[in-house]
Amino acid sequence: MVARVKVKKPFLSAKHRKAHLEFAQKYEHWTEKDWEHVMFTDETKVNCIGSDGRQWVWKKSGSPLTSQHVQGTVKFGGGSVMVWGCMTAKGVGYMHRIEGKMDAALYEEILEDHVFQSLEYYDLDADDFIFQQGNDPKHKSKRALKWFEDHGVELLDWPAQSPDLNPIEHLWHILKLHLQDYETLPSSIQELWERIQVEWEKLTKEECLSLIHSMPRRVQAVLKAKGGYTKY
Repeated sequence: MVARVKVKKPFLSAKHRKAHLEFAQKYEHWTEKDWEHVMFTDETKVNCIGSDGRQWVWKKSGSPLTSQHVQGTVKFGGGSVMVWGCMTAKGVGYMHRIEGKMDAALYEEILEDHVFQSLEYYDLDADDFIFQQGNDPKHKSKRALKWFEDHGVELLDWPAQSPDLNPIEHLWHILKLHLQDYETLPSSIQELWERIQVEWEKLTKEECLSLIHSMPRRVQAVLKAKGGYTKY
């Protein structure tokens, strides 16, 4: 027996597990090519200093601490930026900086400004894609659902409490790792946002495609766990 840090995962109730399992059973036979038709979306917070989670670094025993070994903090957190983004099998789509509260009106504005523009950028067929989103109330609001209906957008029936199923979560992780490679901290929230935009554009088609192609394995992992927690 060894001591290990508990992995943080969204709480799964019996209802959540049932929904996860039903989702996995429904899409059990989808191939990598099938998943390439899905646009995956999500929001995330990017901190000005460090991350919200535990970070690890290699250090020789007995050697002094250096700046690479320390996750700096400030008394009031240093600020953060909330962003919405989307990814396709051809690469990342457009990104939106969320200023203030993300409500149904702002979400509709993001959909209007970025969904079809992202498809057009990659010359993807607007009539042959499926939109994935979370289960936040703003995603299920009457305004959002009306927008999807008016624009003929097919929605993927996504289960709640399932970030492990969404490959864009791993894309956020890659993005944040790139942001940690900067030798100096951003001097302002605006500079942080500019860095986010630069690093977002550097994310490759190959990275996006590899993550999307992991969907059949994610589904199988959920089936194996009977709707419970997976390694993803």
